[in-house]
Amino acid sequence: METESTSSLSSSNQTHTSNSNTSRLVSSDSISDLQLWPIFSILDQETLNSIDKVCVFGSSGNEAIFITKGDDVYAIGSNCSSCLGLGDTHSSFEPRKIEVLCKKKIIDIAFGSGPHVLAVSGLGEVYSWGHNGYCQLGNGGSSQGLIPVLVTSSLQSKRVVQVACGSHHSMARTQDGDVKKFPLSHCFYLHFCFIAARPCIAIACGQTSSMALIENGEVYGWGYNGNGQLGLGNNVNQPAPCKVTALASVIIHQIVCGYAHTMVLSDEGVMYSWGANSYGQLGTGNKANLVSPAKVNSGGERFISIAASHYSHISAATSQTGNVYMWGQCRGQSITSPLITRFVCTDDVFATFSTPPVSWRTYNVDQIKGNKLAQSIAKAFNDPITGDLKFIIESKEVYVHKCILKIRCDHFRSMFQSCWDEDGKESIEITQYSYVVYKAFLQYLYTDNVDLRPEDAIGLLDLANAYCEPALKKMCELIIKQGITVDNVAMLYAAAIKFEAKSLEEFCFRFAMNHLTEVTQSEAFNNLDEYVLKELIRRAAQAGAFKY
Repeated sequence: METESTSSLSSSNQTHTSNSNTSRLVSSDSISDLQLWPIFSILDQETLNSIDKVCVFGSSGNEAIFITKGDDVYAIGSNCSSCLGLGDTHSSFEPRKIEVLCKKKIIDIAFGSGPHVLAVSGLGEVYSWGHNGYCQLGNGGSSQGLIPVLVTSSLQSKRVVQVACGSHHSMARTQDGDVKKFPLSHCFYLHFCFIAARPCIAIACGQTSSMALIENGEVYGWGYNGNGQLGLGNNVNQPAPCKVTALASVIIHQIVCGYAHTMVLSDEGVMYSWGANSYGQLGTGNKANLVSPAKVNSGGERFISIAASHYSHISAATSQTGNVYMWGQCRGQSITSPLITRFVCTDDVFATFSTPPVSWRTYNVDQIKGNKLAQSIAKAFNDPITGDLKFIIESKEVYVHKCILKIRCDHFRSMFQSCWDEDGKESIEITQYSYVVYKAFLQYLYTDNVDLRPEDAIGLLDLANAYCEPALKKMCELIIKQGITVDNVAMLYAAAIKFEAKSLEEFCFRFAMNHLTEVTQSEAFNNLDEYVLKELIRRAAQAGAFKY
C-alpha cells in the first residue's frame, strides 16, 4: 500500500490570526468566483450563470460535472476512463449533457481516483460509473461503466443522502443512518449498518481508509492504517470499524479525509488532525506523522468548518470570524500551520492552491448577478448625501433610503404609508434596540450580510422575530450557534425559546446534553427562569440524561 513520500519543499510555521471578534456570516455552500477553477474559465458567461452545483475532479482537475438551475446535468473535460458518464471516451471543452441524470435533482456527487464517480438523486437513488476493477461501482460486477447506472443490489429500498469515494472503494449513507460499502477485499472494506447501535450522520473516505461520524459525536475508522490515518494510536490495518478512543471526551460534529490524513471538528470549534503529514497537512507546525488525534493550533480562533480531499494533501478551514485558512501542500509549497488567506470560503482554496485543483465536495454556486448594482446599493448605506431618512439610535445617526427599506422589508412598507406619521418624517428615533443591533439590521437590508458578534446577534434575532424577517432570523441563528459555549448555552437556549427559534433551540439543547455537567455549574444555568428550567430538565430526562 502506498505511503506518502517525504517532501523536500520548504515549510512555513507561522500561524496568522485575526483580532476581530465579529462573525461575518459567509455561506458555507458557495464560492466567490466559479472561474477560479481552470476547467470553468473557458466557459462563456451565459453558461456560468446557469450553473447551480459543481463537482471538479480528475488527475489534473481537468474533468467536471455541473448541474444547471433547470436541473440538467452536463460534463466537461478529458473524460479519463469514461468518468464523465457520456458513454464514450471522447474529451471535450464543450459541455455535454448526461441524459441519464437530467431532471433527477442530484444532491451529491463523489469521485474516486480509481477513477470512478457516484451521484445521488433527490429520491435517494445512487448512480455509479467509471473504473470498476475492484467492484467499487456496487453493481454486482467488475465491468467498467460508461454511463451512470442505478445501484440496486446493495441499496434496494434504501434512501441514500450522502456518498463518498476512496481510490478503489465507495461508501453510501442512508437517511436512516445506515452505511453501505462496495467492498475491496484485500483492503478490508465491508457492508455494515448502524455502528455501535447508533445511526451514522457523516462519512468520509481517504485513499484507502474510511471514517464515520456517529450521532452521539463518536468517530470510527477502518481500512488501511499505514500512516496512522485511523487515529487509533497505531499503524495496524482494521477490517471493521474501530472507535477513535482518544476523542472519547470530545463531541465531534464534522469529519473530513485527505489522501492519508483525517481531520475532525468538535462542537466547541476545536479542530483535531492525525495521519500522514509529509506536507504539513495536519497543521501541527511540523511534518511528523501522527497515529492519534492532536489539536490544531487555532491562534485563538474558533473554527466552524473544515475541508480536505482524498485526492490531495491540502487542508482548509473557516473560522467563526469568517477567516479562511489553508495549510499542507499548497501549489508545491509545504505550509505546516494554518495560514490565513483572503478567500471567502474553503472552495476557493481548493480551486487555486490544491494539487490537483479538485473540489472537496459538491456545492451550490452563489451567482452574484448585477454585481455593480449590488455594490452600489451597499455603498449607499449610511450615506448622508443621498439618504432621505435618518434613524437616531442611542444619539447616533444612520442614514437610509425609504425606497430601499420599503422594497426590502414589509415592516417598513407598512410604516411608510401615507396614513402613518412616519411617512412624512425625516428622522425617526429608535429606543427598543441598541445602536449596534439596529444598524446591523439596516445594513443587512442593503447587503444581505450580517456582521455581528454572537452575543449581539441575540438582539438582532429579537428584532428579526418582531419584524417578521425569517431569512435574517436564520442568519442570526447560525451566528449564535458559532459562538455557543458551556457558559452561555443556557442563556441562548432560553433566548431561542423566547424568540421561537426552533433550530437554535434544538442545537442548544443537544450541546447542553453533550456538556451537561459543566452547563449545570454555569451562571447562565442558575439564572434560568422556572419555566425554561423545568422544560430543559423534562427534555433532558426524555433524552436519557438521568438514568437512575
